[in-house]
Amino acid sequence: MSNTSQRIIVGIIMAAIAILAGVAEYFGYPAVKYLGIFIGIVMILEMIIGITHISKENLKQNWLAYFIFLALLVIFLFAANNVGEHPWIMLLLLMIICCADIGAWFFGRLVGGDKMWERLSAGKTWSGQIAGILCGTLASIMYGLLGTDTFLPQLMWIGISISLLSQYGDLTASWIKRKMGIKDFSRILPGHGGMLDRFDGWIYALPLIWLVML
Repeated sequence: MSNTSQRIIVGIIMAAIAILAGVAEYFGYPAVKYLGIFIGIVMILEMIIGITHISKENLKQNWLAYFIFLALLVIFLFAANNVGEHPWIMLLLLMIICCADIGAWFFGRLVGGDKMWERLSAGKTWSGQIAGILCGTLASIMYGLLGTDTFLPQLMWIGISISLLSQYGDLTASWIKRKMGIKDFSRILPGHGGMLDRFDGWIYALPLIWLVML
């Protein structure tokens, strides 16, 4: 099976899980919160296991970067526990980050142009980043229009902020992988890598929302 086919199939499965979590929430079960906690725990474990497989020299040279990144993942876990109690916020984040990710990938390939940070991620371009921000912001605005039939300016700023942070979460994870000398954090999601590879766009976004809620 090709890598593209694997990505599509696993993507459909993840979408189905998200839908099931939404249905469970409708019936009063806090599935979104528990799903977020599960993802956070797996992300932390992937990072810890990755650290145990690198050389002592690598760990000695980059221990501070690994420690800070691991601390970010722990903060993510606490944020998932708290923000997960508000599934409508998690749905908003999911829409923004997914649309930003898809928009950046599609228009980055379509338009091309200068690379953002070629040493970290060869496929990311400035055109893709701009398109990703626009797509994520549009998704945020549409979320408000569908829910209230009203244009909510604050959702525009939320869309811009989350879209931007999601892309820099991705770049941060790519930077850590480059330090560790790996392509993916794990292979538990065929075609996607690990949980951390798939949900790195949430690393900054979810804690920011938690901070705003506090």
